[in-house]
Amino acid sequence: MANMRMDKNPMPEQDPKVRVTNFDEVALGYPLEAAMDEAARCLNCKNPQCRTGCPVSVRIPEFIEKLVAGDLDGAYDIITSTNSLPAVCGRVCPQEKQCESKCVRGIKGQSVAIGRLERFVADYHMNKPDKAAPAVPPSNGHKIAVIGSGPAGLTCAGDLRKMGYDVDVFEAFHKSGGVLVYGIPQFRLPKEIVAAEIDNLKAMGVKIINNAIIGKSITVDELFEDGYEAVFIGSGAGLPQFLHIPGENYLGVYSANEILTRTNLMKAYRDDYDTPIKKFNRVAVVGAGNVAMDASRVAKRLGAEHVYICYRRGRDELPARLEEVEHAEAEGIEFNLLNNPCAIHADETGHVCGIEMIRQELGEPDEKGRRSPVAIPGSNWVLDVDTVIIAIGTSPNPLIRNTTEGLTFTRKGGIEADENGATAREGVFAGGDAVTGSATVIMAMGAGKTGAKSIDEYIKSKSK
Repeated sequence: MANMRMDKNPMPEQDPKVRVTNFDEVALGYPLEAAMDEAARCLNCKNPQCRTGCPVSVRIPEFIEKLVAGDLDGAYDIITSTNSLPAVCGRVCPQEKQCESKCVRGIKGQSVAIGRLERFVADYHMNKPDKAAPAVPPSNGHKIAVIGSGPAGLTCAGDLRKMGYDVDVFEAFHKSGGVLVYGIPQFRLPKEIVAAEIDNLKAMGVKIINNAIIGKSITVDELFEDGYEAVFIGSGAGLPQFLHIPGENYLGVYSANEILTRTNLMKAYRDDYDTPIKKFNRVAVVGAGNVAMDASRVAKRLGAEHVYICYRRGRDELPARLEEVEHAEAEGIEFNLLNNPCAIHADETGHVCGIEMIRQELGEPDEKGRRSPVAIPGSNWVLDVDTVIIAIGTSPNPLIRNTTEGLTFTRKGGIEADENGATAREGVFAGGDAVTGSATVIMAMGAGKTGAKSIDEYIKSKSK
């Protein structure tokens, strides 16, 4: 019998006053009773719409049914039949815009907390002492190269391995995980969780080669010469975009990428690491996506007294997940909405001392339906800050573009690929942020999944 409770079981969390002093995970995960109670809210629809909202097609009602029956191993097997990174997805997917937005329970109350249940099942499995090695077919003798070990590359590699391919993943950094390790902070996605998901893929036979910069240490052409029959490019978008306003070169202006990489990958917040990081006091973060929320919350934990989000649209237009906005507000992040930065000011030593903004009002909707901000003449004012962090998106690094013949690129530097992930060059597939520019983890995973399917079809058509 379905549980007719109207609202979700609340997620236990660290107290905001405590968590701003540490980098431990904010959301603590459901205990067993809450997970079982939440799972019982699922109506197990005959025609489940929640699945249509999931980019990796998790069999949602099926895994929840196993959970209700107390079969946690069965629930894990169902999730991982289509999703190689469940503990990651359960934490960072924008479920409220995807699977949960389609849940019929959401019509007269709150949708089932699908993401929290996925995390519960994945964490249960991860903490199990006696796990069997994942079952994978023997090698089919075909060798595939995957560039990048972020969500697109890892998903593509996992799916190909499950089909029997030998897969080598080439990663530029010394640590695997891409944006999952350098971009998303520890308090939102613990790095131990990412490492455990990657270990799971390695146990399946996926090989990861670190410190391998494609375009520098080896080119795409050389991969084919080395016997790889297809290449998937999932190299992400690691190049920060800037505002192109006066004063952007002053001391104390950073990209969110730099702050997050120093903190997350290079552990600048820990005393036992000697990664240098500036002490902030008053910080303006420009942008309002998830990366801006991450950067602002990191700055707060690094000791900043005041952290301001500066964004040219209003609250209803914030692109970040609602949960991230609520967490930031609870932690004391201050929002300056309907304000567009137009200049950065510095003192006589060349250090940032303020950011000049011009107030905005919302005009007519643009082609995507978002209302465009319009400057209010003469409304300029200066916010007193010592640090500015730019978090307005990233674009793909031009290294592969400059060293690979036969690919075509978008105006913003992304690799052009069709809906199947195929590029203009035979045997080369691409997906994730390397194609779209910065987007969500789950969209990149969906693209990795599509790429794996297309590579499988390509290899089979060649060997006929």
